[in-house]
Amino acid sequence: MIQAILDKLPGWFVFFNASLAFFIPFIIYLINTSLHEKGDPEWKKTNDKKDR
Repeated sequence: MIQAILDKLPGWFVFFNASLAFFIPFIIYLINTSLHEKGDPEWKKTNDKKDR
């Protein structure tokens, strides 16, 4: 029973690539957010907070 389930699961390479497909865009999002917090001018920061 368990072996039949394990045979249908994809290999470790598929899980590795799926995790990369999640983590790479997430890390880019975090870097982009921190760059905007540090580099945006004050007028843009106040407009962003007011719109939300």
